[in-house]
Amino acid sequence: MKYLTYISVILLAVAQFSCQKDPLSNIESGDWSNERSIENIKFENQAGQAEIARLDASTGEVQVSINVDAVPDLSNIVIEELVLDYGATASVEEGDALNFENESNSATITVTSQTGKTRDYTVVASSFTEELLGTYNISALSLFGGTGPSYGGAAVLDFTSKPWVWPESGGPAAELDNTITFELEGITEEGNTYGTITNSAGDDGMYADFIFVGDPQTDVNHFYRKIPEGEGEWLRNYNNGTIEFTFPDGSTTTGSFESSGTKDLGNGITKTIDNFALQFELNGTDDWDNIYSDYDKFVKNPRQYWIDISRQSSN
Repeated sequence: MKYLTYISVILLAVAQFSCQKDPLSNIESGDWSNERSIENIKFENQAGQAEIARLDASTGEVQVSINVDAVPDLSNIVIEELVLDYGATASVEEGDALNFENESNSATITVTSQTGKTRDYTVVASSFTEELLGTYNISALSLFGGTGPSYGGAAVLDFTSKPWVWPESGGPAAELDNTITFELEGITEEGNTYGTITNSAGDDGMYADFIFVGDPQTDVNHFYRKIPEGEGEWLRNYNNGTIEFTFPDGSTTTGSFESSGTKDLGNGITKTIDNFALQFELNGTDDWDNIYSDYDKFVKNPRQYWIDISRQSSN
């Protein structure tokens, strides 16, 4: 009797299990995912990275910047890359174009999950113009340098305020009649702009040779020759806010493009940029034996360097 009871229990369990839904059936059939997001998108002539946001279950937003210097208008902007959630599909695909030439400069992309759920992304395109382009006059060369700022050992100095520490001819003053011209060649796959930079000698036909003629005499071109003499190349990285300059010999320097304003450097020290400046971080070292000296500020512990420029024309 007890044996028959066990058999009945087993048969009942098998019957109940056979009526249950296979928990793996959705995965095995390939239609289990509700995910419907744009993970990445890139358009032709896009500058920088797209900013993508899921607003709620059914809506999202994408912000992109399009280089209008490279396109006639925003009516036919081609999608170069479109990355979606696994298994999701979209109303457009790579190679399709969107029309942003409307009042809101926007278009819609609908993303559908494997289970049929949808999210509508509003893609907003803003016009991007590389502000760097144009010709500039070099108006000043200055630095923040010195050991022990909290002890009064550091200062912001214009190079020409200390003429006795530079050669009478061919020192930093030789650069002040030069012009710098930035021209655009294109945009990288990462959305960064690049082109040529031309540092043209002025009427004196000279470039600065950064030789500190104090005691001891020291070549400091490695600190201050940050842009090429003549022609070189530039690459502006919008993700980290830098500009890389490439010299004819392949060497590089890295700085940033700064707009007008006053920078607080700490300990009551400031730097004022009247128009624009190319700013460079330097890697000097403390020299307590020479604190308060010009040698310390220009040679041993220069901290930041600015090439102050004013716009002459835009390209």
